Amino acid sequence: MSKFLIEVPHEADALACARVAQVFLASGSHFLTNAEWGCIDGVHVAWMIVEVGSKAEARAILPPAFRDQARIVHVTRFKLAAVEETIRRHSQAGSTGGAGR
Repeated sequence: MSKFLIEVPHEADALACARVAQVFLASGSHFLTNAEWGCIDGVHVAWMIVEVGSKAEARAILPPAFRDQARIVHVTRFKLAAVEETIRRHSQAGSTGGAGR
C-alpha cells in the first residue's frame, strides 16, 4: 500500500464550506468523515491522508462531484540513511563530469 494526500478545494464562503462538509459527513466513509479542514483559517480545502494501492483508488474515495478538482499526491517519509546515500551517489556523479545523471 502507498500513502496519498488528498486535497479537495472548495469555494470560499460559509455556505459552500457547510455543503461540502455535509457531503463528506453524510458519505459514511471513514476517510471522508475524518477529513481535516482549513476553512476556519481562510484556506478552503479539505485534506485526508489515505493508504491505498494507487492514485486512482485514492481519487475513487471521493464523491464524484469532487474528483476532478482534487489533487492527489503520493507521499512518503525519507530515511536519513537513504538521503545520505543519494547525496553521496549524486555528489560522486557530479565530480566525474555528470556520469550517472
